[in-house]
Amino acid sequence: MAISSRLLSLALLSLVVSCAFGEKTKGVTYDARSMIVNGDRELLFSGSIHYPRMPPEMWPDIIRKAKEGGLNLIQTYVFWNIHEPVQGQFNFEGNNDVVKFIKTIGEQGLYVTLRIGPYIEAEWNQGGFPYWLREVPNITFRSYNEPFIHHMKKYSEMVIGLMKKEKLFAPQAYRDNGKKYVKWAANMATSLYNGVPWIMCKQKDAPPQIISTCNGRHCADTFTGPNGPNKPSLWTENWTAQYRTFGDPPSQRASEDIAFSVARFFAKNGTLTNYYMYYGGTNYGRTGSSFVTTRYYDEAPLDEFGLYREPKWSHLRDLHRALRLSRRALLWGTPTVQTINQDLEITVYEKPGSDCAAFLTNNHTTNPATIKFRGKEYYLPEKSVSILPDCKTVVYNTQMIVSQHNSRNFMASKKAKNLKWEMYQEKVPTINDLSLKNRQPLELYSLTKDTSDYAWYSTSLTFDCHDLPMRPDILPILQIASMGHALSAFVNGEYVGFGHGNNIEKSFVFQKPILLKPGTNTISILAETIGFPNSGAYMEKRFAGPRGVTIQGLMAGTLDITQNNWGHEVGVFGEKQELFTEEGAKKVKWTPVTGPPKGVVTWYKTYFDAPESNNPVALKMDRMQKGMMWVNGKSIGRYWSSFLSPLGQPTQFEYHIPRAFLKSTNNLLVIFEETGGHPETIEVQTVNRDTICSIITEYHPPHVNSWERSGTNFVTVVEDLKSGAHLTCPDNKVIEKVEFASYGNPDGACGNLFNGNCNSANSAKIAEQHCLGKNTCTIPIEREVYDEASKDPCPNIFKTLAVQMKCGNKK
Repeated sequence: MAISSRLLSLALLSLVVSCAFGEKTKGVTYDARSMIVNGDRELLFSGSIHYPRMPPEMWPDIIRKAKEGGLNLIQTYVFWNIHEPVQGQFNFEGNNDVVKFIKTIGEQGLYVTLRIGPYIEAEWNQGGFPYWLREVPNITFRSYNEPFIHHMKKYSEMVIGLMKKEKLFAPQAYRDNGKKYVKWAANMATSLYNGVPWIMCKQKDAPPQIISTCNGRHCADTFTGPNGPNKPSLWTENWTAQYRTFGDPPSQRASEDIAFSVARFFAKNGTLTNYYMYYGGTNYGRTGSSFVTTRYYDEAPLDEFGLYREPKWSHLRDLHRALRLSRRALLWGTPTVQTINQDLEITVYEKPGSDCAAFLTNNHTTNPATIKFRGKEYYLPEKSVSILPDCKTVVYNTQMIVSQHNSRNFMASKKAKNLKWEMYQEKVPTINDLSLKNRQPLELYSLTKDTSDYAWYSTSLTFDCHDLPMRPDILPILQIASMGHALSAFVNGEYVGFGHGNNIEKSFVFQKPILLKPGTNTISILAETIGFPNSGAYMEKRFAGPRGVTIQGLMAGTLDITQNNWGHEVGVFGEKQELFTEEGAKKVKWTPVTGPPKGVVTWYKTYFDAPESNNPVALKMDRMQKGMMWVNGKSIGRYWSSFLSPLGQPTQFEYHIPRAFLKSTNNLLVIFEETGGHPETIEVQTVNRDTICSIITEYHPPHVNSWERSGTNFVTVVEDLKSGAHLTCPDNKVIEKVEFASYGNPDGACGNLFNGNCNSANSAKIAEQHCLGKNTCTIPIEREVYDEASKDPCPNIFKTLAVQMKCGNKK
């Protein structure tokens, strides 16, 4: 069957793309209830997945897993700075082929929301604006500013023209200037293409031709509704966790909390939610914005490596099925709300004589409750919603996770080990080595023009012995006031130290004691950016780099050398020579790493074979400091293991190497280390989620797959409607070991389960009988299966079954 991808609805600056299976599309419109696609109302479950944050080889698998998770819509940005890195020169090839990405989604029968921006934020360098836009005279980003709107319109026309050409459409911030800009953008967008709806997120005063939408964690309670009575309630960013910056502790958001917020939103007339992110991927190269880690939204339903993060992925999958079982009532029924008290609420969608669906809500954060509905009592855990697609049967509760859990494992590769490292150390330049001179240090953003994270600064000073401290226990102090983001300092070619800011406060003051000598002294600074800003007003006017340099503690007092004449050079030698490529690596002499490496501004290289199995690959960098990584000439991003979180651990120390970047043998790995590290400790790893678990109680409902819709009828599809522990190994593996099993009152999380004070002695035996050697199994949760009534070790408590299994390849 011929498959085509068609654009469904436009959003401002976000547009929805339809991927239809060959039929003639009628287009996309909306009413107060929902989006209407090809004449039918739709419940839309969407996930943000960004094409530049993974290689094209990963696109089909990630989209397939999103579809398996119950999504029917994918959302992505169009990233201006990767498509027009040089003004007037466009790139839509390879990883930048957004059309191919849309068509790949279409091949799996999903819709697309294409957020064209041009401002995207997205923790992406400069919010997606190309660097050259910053240097347009008199420009002010995201304002009713003539230079900005000229280039924005030109870019938008190009993107929408491309979508039209590919036949992807279904039918084919600053006070007054900020408000004028919003209205202009809406008019511009609809004038370019008005065949599909446009939406605008987080814009309460969106123009009438645009649908305003919600972003946040709890839009059921924070969204005041769309900007008009005949528009649907849409949730364009439901944050599945939080992106992380270097120095941050782990970011968490419970599966139960996400499910609760979505169920509440759909109970309150919502018909579209988009998970931001559903798959975060990786900020390869230098694409992340200020201080953002290379790993992006690893806590999403699909983790950075594209593996199912359980139970987040499957608990939301089950929620989508429960809502689809309620579809007819939600889209055509009339809602009524019964408030029982400040915590308990019953919402019913009913079409008299046919369809009925109910949401039973307990808003209390700590206390469970019992609610009476149509003559029957229902138990509600704390902060939960139960979904009854027939107004009788609980098929899903947001707090009761029936689906499985898993734990991620990093395993040292057996094939890619015993790495033999060689090194090449950069020369620390003097002012005479640097051709670009200026009286004072130049601003770093405009100096590098986003072509490198690095720039050298150097100056020289002459002292006689009477200028320097006479006592050996007193040293002068080098102080550098920097506007960000980081720097390494050198005096007479010797490393002095490293300083940096953070995502909250980019600027910092570097202070270190230094050794000066009579005669000429050179002070050199390697100034560094960690991405450009991506949000806030006047991004084009942000600055970075050293702004004031003094030497304290001289015999004449403090010496200000800010205007002492400085030499500058963008980038480091190894970047320009492309030492990270096979050809570039031949341009310098490498020496074996023996003994403690020197480390500062040093390049390291080695070769390794592709690891065993088909599992994803990672690089463990926990004992390195800060720098960049390349495999076979492809940048896998920035690392910064020395920036510890408040927990005393690096924010990130495992880095994803896509299998698509690897050859079977002899892969070139190159590291540029800025401040010192231990390359001999770097480890190539494989990654799996072969540890699977279930934690389920007696009062959990049966799995939502136990029911289906047959026309207007709601029917069971299993003979024995009972709850149980359902487990499935990934990638057609089988359960090879029961690592933990307890029927009683166990506790803990997958990977760290432990017994309570009550446990059936038969727990492990029952788990083994039902699961060993199988890809999929179900373990019953019935008391008589585990113990005779007279031998029950704890008959007077509600029982929990917790099991942990190890999956492996079939023997």
